[in-house]
Amino acid sequence: MKLIADSGSTKTAWKLIEAPGKTKDIKTHGLNPFFRTEDEIFQELTNSLLPETGTNIQEIYFYGAGVVNEEKGSIVKNALSRIYPQATIEAHSDVLGAARALFGDQAGIACILGTGSNVCLYNGKEITGGVSPLGFILGDEGSGAVMGRKLLGDYFKEVMPLYLREEFAKRYNLKWEEALNRVYRSEKPNQFLAQFIPFLSEHGNSAYCQEFVQHNFMEFFERNVSHIPNYTSYPIGFIGSVAYYFSQILNNTASYFGFDETTIIKDPIDGLEKYYNN
Repeated sequence: MKLIADSGSTKTAWKLIEAPGKTKDIKTHGLNPFFRTEDEIFQELTNSLLPETGTNIQEIYFYGAGVVNEEKGSIVKNALSRIYPQATIEAHSDVLGAARALFGDQAGIACILGTGSNVCLYNGKEITGGVSPLGFILGDEGSGAVMGRKLLGDYFKEVMPLYLREEFAKRYNLKWEEALNRVYRSEKPNQFLAQFIPFLSEHGNSAYCQEFVQHNFMEFFERNVSHIPNYTSYPIGFIGSVAYYFSQILNNTASYFGFDETTIIKDPIDGLEKYYNN
C-alpha cells in the first residue's frame, strides 16, 4: 500500500492507496518541521494516522511546507519511519508537490497561495528554479498570513472603511492587545493571521476588498513570478485556498502579467494520486 501526503502549516491531507481504484482520504493537523519536532510529529501521527492505515505500508510520499532541505525533510522521515519501519519514505517540499499535481511530467510555473506562498519553475521532473518565499514577515506575498497581517493593520489603523470595520469588530471582537500577543508571543502566528481571509471573501463585492486582494496578488507576481527568466513562456498554475477563493482576481492578475490562462486547484492531493498511479 502507498501513502501520499500534502501537508501545509494548518492541515495535512493523506491519500491511502490500498489497491488500484481503492483509496481512502485521511486528514491530520499540519506537520511543518519548522514548527513541529520529530517527537511531536510522531505522536500526532501515531494518534491520528496509524489507526486509519494500519502498519502494512510499503511506500510513503510526503510533500510539505517547511521541507526546504534534507535536515527538515529528515525530521518528517524519521517520525514516519518510527511508525512504518518497513516503508520506503520520501519527503519533498510542498512546492514540488504542487508542481507534480498541476503539471505531471510537463514543465510549468507552479505557485502556492495558501497560508504561505511559494513559486517555482518545474521541468517536468524536478524544481529547477524559483524565488525564496522568506515567510510571512519578510515575504510570502499574496498568502493568507500576509493578507491577514495587512488586514489587521488596516483594521486597527482605521484604513479599512468604517462599515467594514464595524462588521469585522462584530465577527471577531478582537482587541489590539490580544492581536499583538497572538502575533508576537504565541505559537503559529501565521495560522492566526490567515484565519481572517474568509472575511475578505465574504465581502468580496466591496471595492476595498477587491482592491486589497488585487494589490497583494500584484505583489506576488512582481516580487516572485516575474523574477523567473522568460516566465511568460511557461504555463502557470496555482494551488491553495487563497488562489481558489479569489480565482477571478488571480486570473485577471495573471492576464495582466502576460499569461493567457491559468490552472487553479484548491488541493493537490488528487493530482498527486494521479501522478503516482501513472
